[in-house]
Amino acid sequence: MKKILFLFLLLGMVQGIWAQPEARRQAAAQKKAAQQNGDTPTLRAQISFPTALPMDEDVVWRRDIYRELDLNNEANAALYYPVEPKGNQMNLFTTIFRLMMTGKITVFQYRMDGNESFTAADRVDPKSFLDNYHIYYEKQANGRIKLDNSDIPSREVKSYYIKESSFFDQRSATFHTKVLALCPIMTREDDFGDGGTRYPLFWVKYDDLAPYLTRQQVMTSNLNNAVVMSIDDYFARNQYKGKIYKTNNLLGQTLSQYCTTDPAMAKEQKHIEAELVAFEKNIWGNQARKDSLDSIAHAAKDVKGSVRKNRRSTGLRGASANTGKVSRVKSKQAKNRTSSASGSARVTVRRERH
Repeated sequence: MKKILFLFLLLGMVQGIWAQPEARRQAAAQKKAAQQNGDTPTLRAQISFPTALPMDEDVVWRRDIYRELDLNNEANAALYYPVEPKGNQMNLFTTIFRLMMTGKITVFQYRMDGNESFTAADRVDPKSFLDNYHIYYEKQANGRIKLDNSDIPSREVKSYYIKESSFFDQRSATFHTKVLALCPIMTREDDFGDGGTRYPLFWVKYDDLAPYLTRQQVMTSNLNNAVVMSIDDYFARNQYKGKIYKTNNLLGQTLSQYCTTDPAMAKEQKHIEAELVAFEKNIWGNQARKDSLDSIAHAAKDVKGSVRKNRRSTGLRGASANTGKVSRVKSKQAKNRTSSASGSARVTVRRERH
């Protein structure tokens, strides 16, 4: 009996010894997960910083447009400054770069045909990205990568490719333009200073970025520095300006492939912009044509009214003329009677006394 009790006590002690490290390991794992997910937007954060609803796939009309945003343009400068982070303020590429390095978003390689592909085979490894573009970093003893703000190549990212979709939502009967993907373009000067070489870095889904961009404020005015908005609002309100370089078409061609000259390219870009504006303006019919038809109808009514009025006035003038003629005849007859009566000799008879 004593041996059995001793065995139970020994077994309990062993379980306690093994349970304590397991509990510590679980606590450490939970703490690490909490640190890694510290910047991940929670449900409450998503409610406090709402983003635009995703576009439905069953819309009745849509057109995908690819644009190039030049950050030297004043309308797009809000995405470039500050070049290096200042407190909580940072530009768009620094935000994307930090999210990529911490594993909060996934980026996908830029293919030679320029089309985006969001498959697992096209995912970009952050460390390989640093090595491929010769970005300096330090590898710590625990395997983590340390980067200084000055080593982030945000100064060299001076333009972006964006893919936007203009679509008509039949559920709400509204027209929208939504950004679907972004591709930062790095421009590096060569050793001789003859010109920079452009490197499209990667594609990233905008919906993956949106929860983080709602909390990132940028200045949007040179005259009033108090005017700020979130980067998500900046894209949602289409504050950017960029030239069209490609549309989704059956042949998969860019504008430069079928527009051989610069004037032809500019003409085609204006033509596409005009098509988008015309579709949004004429969703419920051609208002100009409707106005012209209404004006024609009003003009026809005015013509009919004037004809009737002229007929009435002509009739009144004829009646008044006839009345005047009759009155003139009557007055003439009365005058003739008067003159004839006055012209005849009067005969008086006097009685004579005899």
